[in-house]
Amino acid sequence: MRFSTIAAALLPVGLALAQTTHTVKVGENGGLTYDPTSITAADGDTIEFQFLAKNHTVTQSTFAAPCSNITDGNGLVTGVDSGFQFVPANSTSFPVWSITVNNASTPLWFYCRQATHCQSGMVFAVNPTAAKTFDMFQSAAALSNAVNGSPSSNTASTSAGASAASGGIVTASSGGASTAAGAVSPTSVGASGTTPSPSVSANANNGAGMVHAGAGATFLTLAALALGALL
Repeated sequence: MRFSTIAAALLPVGLALAQTTHTVKVGENGGLTYDPTSITAADGDTIEFQFLAKNHTVTQSTFAAPCSNITDGNGLVTGVDSGFQFVPANSTSFPVWSITVNNASTPLWFYCRQATHCQSGMVFAVNPTAAKTFDMFQSAAALSNAVNGSPSSNTASTSAGASAASGGIVTASSGGASTAAGAVSPTSVGASGTTPSPSVSANANNGAGMVHAGAGATFLTLAALALGALL
């Protein structure tokens, strides 16, 4: 079954339609890769991740802790996450998950939280800088001892600074039933073998726009907030 997630920027429709869609291939030819490994995106651009093999995620992290989920002071995950997207062998249709860039001046960092794929180089960056390059991020990932998104004991906590977020609102609905703003656990719907995304806090501190999950009609709205010094 095809799983599709379409992200729309929190911008007027006419402006959103004028932006660029960047395609990133995940796990192509069975490799532990995102292709390309980094992109330069503008405000309002959409990044479309196509899952082509095995069982991977696109999970937001930080430059300081490449292989760990971003969490708040209560341990709730505040970064965006595709959830695991399982692709059976010999598939002819593939899961697609998309996000929208709302603050191009702030770099965004991502990794696969499957086992130690991150340490093996499966990381991705949006708008890396001269001071924080993709190569530096990937090298730091290779040294991480975090597994499956757990906090790494040799890096600063990913929750640092998360409490500074304000105004972040998360709403989720499935089949027309709404969930009040607060901590929710949206589920990736429609792809065979997928698992739920981690909990998303109301203090969404991730820079993503509105995410629409197809098939099961799950909607997730994340307010655009920069990660600031944490990234």
